[in-house]
Amino acid sequence: MRSVFWENNELRMIDQRILPNHFEVLSYRDHKSVAVAIQEMVVRGAPAIGAAAAFGLALAGYESASSSTSDLLAHLRASAATLKASRPTAVNLAWAIDRILNKISSLQSPTTDEIRQFILEEAQRIADEDVEINKRMAEHGAALINDGDTIIHHCNTGALATVDWGTALGVIHTAHEQGKKIHVLVDETRPRLQGARLTAWELEQYGIPYEIISDNTAGYFLKAGKVQKCFVGSDRTAANGDVANKIGTYMLALAAFDNGVPFYPVVPTSTIDLSLAHGDLIPIEERDPQEVLGLEFEGQRVAPQNAKARNIAFDVTPARLVTGIVTENGVAYPPFEASLKKRVLGK
Repeated sequence: MRSVFWENNELRMIDQRILPNHFEVLSYRDHKSVAVAIQEMVVRGAPAIGAAAAFGLALAGYESASSSTSDLLAHLRASAATLKASRPTAVNLAWAIDRILNKISSLQSPTTDEIRQFILEEAQRIADEDVEINKRMAEHGAALINDGDTIIHHCNTGALATVDWGTALGVIHTAHEQGKKIHVLVDETRPRLQGARLTAWELEQYGIPYEIISDNTAGYFLKAGKVQKCFVGSDRTAANGDVANKIGTYMLALAAFDNGVPFYPVVPTSTIDLSLAHGDLIPIEERDPQEVLGLEFEGQRVAPQNAKARNIAFDVTPARLVTGIVTENGVAYPPFEASLKKRVLGK
């Protein structure tokens, strides 16, 4: 099933906070609750967030009973701002909302009902396109994987992080379906453990051999020559190829580069932000310190009661550490300023 979908006039999403121990699908009927769900990581992963925000805007349209086009559009713009503020780093969120609002502005004298219906239809198109794009990326990325490869994967980039199939994990899934005998080393991905909780759970569903490793173990396996490829996702990629992804990606990329192991972000073109010249311009989310301080070991809180913490959610991997960037339009290689522009714009 899809991680994000519309059913019975509601947005429905798998609650990723409680996996793998519990599987539950939650329902949403207003845009503000969708914004909270995005912020609290009921839904996560840039493509899934984009689809959720698009459906959230559809809910906003149906919330307003206004028969005035101008009043409805004002409500939609305010709702869009609320949704955009929920998580700043994932560019797909703003991209999906802006795509819908820009297309509304091109409609010829629409009625309020036509606007509402258009938003829902466009949100569904965004969701459907995501699945098709992921499968195209997976084919390009799987061609980079050899039979017998061991792959390190950071965070979760599978069907849960997208509408369906996945980005980097979709590549791994496709290679497995092609009959390649692969093994995955799964970074825990602290502090929310998306690797240990979500990626491991998905790999079990697919029957792909894996082992969970602590985040600080990756360097050991890379230096020991036990890893052939690194595949990760991206929440925003700058025009020069700098990649913002889940915190810890930069350290993984450094270790891979130092040991000559290819490092591939898997990135739909909707996640490439050509308006940003480099990664230092990407807004980086800092989350509640309690996500760090609340960690327990053997049933006991790890940190002292008065401890403070910083909880940076993403880091930026410089383009110089990136071997190639897998998109639905093929693999982009350095120099990324030219190759990414070609993958996005076709020229």
